[in-house]
Amino acid sequence: MNILDLLAEPLGYSFMVRALVATVIAAVVCAVLSCWLVLIGWSLMGDAVSHAVLPGVVLAYVLGAPFAVGALVFGFLAVALIGVVRDTSRIKEDAAIGIVFTTLFALGLVLISVTPSQTDLNHIVFGNLLGVATTDVIQIAVLGALALTVLVLKRRDFTLYAFDPTHAHAIGLSPRVLGALLLALLALTSVVALQVVGVILVVAMLIIPGATAYLLTNRFQRMLIIAPVLSVLAAVTGLYLSYYLDTASGGMIVLVQGVVFTLAYLFGPEHGILGRRLAARRRAAARA
Repeated sequence: MNILDLLAEPLGYSFMVRALVATVIAAVVCAVLSCWLVLIGWSLMGDAVSHAVLPGVVLAYVLGAPFAVGALVFGFLAVALIGVVRDTSRIKEDAAIGIVFTTLFALGLVLISVTPSQTDLNHIVFGNLLGVATTDVIQIAVLGALALTVLVLKRRDFTLYAFDPTHAHAIGLSPRVLGALLLALLALTSVVALQVVGVILVVAMLIIPGATAYLLTNRFQRMLIIAPVLSVLAAVTGLYLSYYLDTASGGMIVLVQGVVFTLAYLFGPEHGILGRRLAARRRAAARA
């Protein structure tokens, strides 16, 4: 069997085609947003929002509503609660994030345990990429397009907010509004990735691509290209490996992303551990 046969065989199954489309969409949207999350230092916020949507998904199932609606409501609720706890008490933001997301996540687990269901709601926690239906793909595409469109249109404002919120305020932008918009997009993007890798692994797709790109370039505009390219390659590779090795697809996708990050961490031309040493040796040899 040649490489073309290896690539084509999984595409003979409709569930693999749907999984591939959903994976690519989620990988692109999560990777683009992750660039700002890494730059601002909102990795823990991404963890919080991605876990806090779980009770919303379960309640949406109970009420017969789309999962995305419940997830969005609880994503926005989590962001609001974190702000309230932070602004009205002595509790700092990191502690407020930990309190809110663990409490809401625990609520989701309790609701799963007491909700009679013919659907295995644990798939929401651990992901069920190969079970994605056509309606799910359409939903992921619509939400992903919405999030990506806003990110692209507001990229200059978001970048200025990330680097210098004081300057952003001085030229008439509202850092508070920009921050709130980014958090709303975080909630929306979490819903996009939720059906691909599940609640637990969403945070990896929201952080690893941006962190990897951050090690490979000093220019933010390049980050916005490198992150989604590497994310898509890792996602597609992980999906194919899961097919041939018969492993969990969501876990394999994140594992491949982790391997790509490790390679950048070690061999990045400027910021990789071994890359820096090799560059230093070349400079020393040139001076000698």
